[in-house]
Amino acid sequence: MSARKLRDTADGKPAVGAQESFSPEVDELANLANLDDPRLYVNREISLLAFQGRVLEEGEDETNPLLERFKFLSILGSNLDEFFMVRVAGLKHQLAAGSLSTGPDGLIPRDQLRLIRPEVETLFQRAHKCLNEQLFPALRQEEIFILQYRDLTGAQRALLHEYFMRNIFPVLTPLAFDPGHPFPHISNLSLNLAVMIRDNRGVERFARVKVPDSLPQLICLDRLPPSPPQPPAGSKRQTFVWLDELISSNLDALFPGMTVLEAHPFHVTRDAEVEIQEWEAEDLLETTEEGIRQRRFGRVTRLTVGQAMPAQILDILTSNLEIEPEDVYRVEGRIPMSSVRHVFAIDRPDLKDAPFLPAIPSALNPDVVEEDAFAAIRRRDILLHHPYDSFQPVVSFLKQAAADPSVLALKATLYRVGSNSPVVQALLEANENGKQVAALVELKARFDEESNIEWAKALEEQGVHVVYGLLGLKVHVKAALVVRKEGDALRRYVHLATGNYNPLTAHTYTDMGLFTGDEIIAADVSDLFNYLTGYSAKKDYRKLMVAPINLRDRMEELIRREIEHHRNGNPGRLIFKMNQLVDGPMVRLLYEASCAGVKIDLLVRGVCCLRPGIPGVSENIRVISIVGRFLEHSRVYYFRNGGNEEIYLGSADLMPRNLDHRVEVLFPVEDERLAHYLRYEVLEIYLADCAKSRHMRADGSYARVEHEHTDECVNAQSYFLGHKPPWERM
Repeated sequence: MSARKLRDTADGKPAVGAQESFSPEVDELANLANLDDPRLYVNREISLLAFQGRVLEEGEDETNPLLERFKFLSILGSNLDEFFMVRVAGLKHQLAAGSLSTGPDGLIPRDQLRLIRPEVETLFQRAHKCLNEQLFPALRQEEIFILQYRDLTGAQRALLHEYFMRNIFPVLTPLAFDPGHPFPHISNLSLNLAVMIRDNRGVERFARVKVPDSLPQLICLDRLPPSPPQPPAGSKRQTFVWLDELISSNLDALFPGMTVLEAHPFHVTRDAEVEIQEWEAEDLLETTEEGIRQRRFGRVTRLTVGQAMPAQILDILTSNLEIEPEDVYRVEGRIPMSSVRHVFAIDRPDLKDAPFLPAIPSALNPDVVEEDAFAAIRRRDILLHHPYDSFQPVVSFLKQAAADPSVLALKATLYRVGSNSPVVQALLEANENGKQVAALVELKARFDEESNIEWAKALEEQGVHVVYGLLGLKVHVKAALVVRKEGDALRRYVHLATGNYNPLTAHTYTDMGLFTGDEIIAADVSDLFNYLTGYSAKKDYRKLMVAPINLRDRMEELIRREIEHHRNGNPGRLIFKMNQLVDGPMVRLLYEASCAGVKIDLLVRGVCCLRPGIPGVSENIRVISIVGRFLEHSRVYYFRNGGNEEIYLGSADLMPRNLDHRVEVLFPVEDERLAHYLRYEVLEIYLADCAKSRHMRADGSYARVEHEHTDECVNAQSYFLGHKPPWERM
């Protein structure tokens, strides 16, 4: 790695390598005998905010296409919304209950809330600086103008006023606040205008106007009738105005006979961590629906306002929303940050990532081979690496099963399938064709509950066997099982995956799926579905690791096996790729492995509570986070095993919720060709990435990798877009 070095991310900290230099606090941890010491564990919430900082860096990165940079800032905004709806809300619940409970880091809820605020404020400041000083000026250079109302010409204002009266005014509902009108309900994530007016008696009043999210948020002046003068031929000029600015500048129409004194935008985030009392529920579907209704009225966890909002208006909001000053965030710029997704949607393909066409593996491509999917899977296991490989073969597999007269049964787990799901449609077709169809629809998939409830009802109405999940457990496993009669015997075909049965996310998330006809794995999957749909206390899965049954124990066994191999002179090696590493016992066990000399690489996209690079504790551990065009979502677990290498894929991160409170599956990749590809191409390319990777330092901060020869710099995601697996290169 002589040609590579670590440099800082935008956190402004000194550029040091993870194992080259330490702060005094980190030096104290060197050779620490007590691996349970809280100082060895990074706080989960702070680590999550550090991930948001890495997302923000992609928005700040001038090497990314301009509109893609807006996309990353919108993702940051949405992620922070969810952070306050779930993580901060959870801490506030604990605080209200007087909880002094701690995680491995030893911090109580009050301490965590105090740490969160300055981190969030820094993210907001950086994000708005990026928008105001970099991105909006860069848009103007590309002839895209997002104008403030005061910058419009008289003709443009007249045009917009006519548009407002015709298309916006009828939708708006101004809500007064006075002794005769209670303070209006402010819906979660809504953008609102706080308006001060003066009546004809000189009395000042407060009113709220919600900015409708059902209307276009960016209004293009170039497309308003009557058509304005067209730009010169070849010009790409486009001019926009934000909807909330247009409403704010035409409030006189909403309050005739009144004087509009001022209007200020504000954005509310509510507690979405609604606890569904499953054990007391007679009907889980009905209870979940009620939980969704309750979420609308959750307590406010954050109020975002502009710097210009006066204290008088802010006092009205804080007192009526019943929040404390520490719940208020003032920002200089666009509210909310997530709204810049509408800028990303502007039709300028030249300012976005180049489109790509996912590949279809030749073994499943009807244009290449004449055999059906079942014959191809019988011949050998097939691996899909999304989004580089198309999700269509998964849909085709299910549709073929639905239509095949020899197929007797089709079973699938549905976690986040999206709208207009072809996977659900295949299950419905299978049911219409007389197959035995069973669907596990997880109603508790956060923020997808309503969609999943509708799918569950649609499937049930057509006679599909629908299970809503298990009491006390969220079903997160991704599995499909087809039972087919072949001659005088039954044969089972399985698809197992790291990601959801959702074609849209399969185009933007990196995930992996495996088709196999392995009878032992298929028997395990059959037992798994019996556990999900009936009653089963089975503990002896043969090849699968299943949470909460045996996954934790098996993972611990495999890590300890690696320690023993190393102690016996056979070099130990672990490479884990996951979304989050939070579980205290797992972190401690990885520290033990490092202390024993096992070399460990952890590719952790988001939260990582382990501190790498501490002498005598974690000096053999490297932590890498890759944030790029696609959301890294696949989970891969590699064990050298004394040379008899083993690789598992699956749905589980190393978090308490995945190991103890969800149904998860890790499955082995036993085909030598596929396992070799995963270890020596996929994982190696990720470890070599120096374009989108950040290396975690012992103090919990991250440093980007800088390559002295930029033409040699590896971008893992770009590599996979341009390279086929070895068996497709023949």
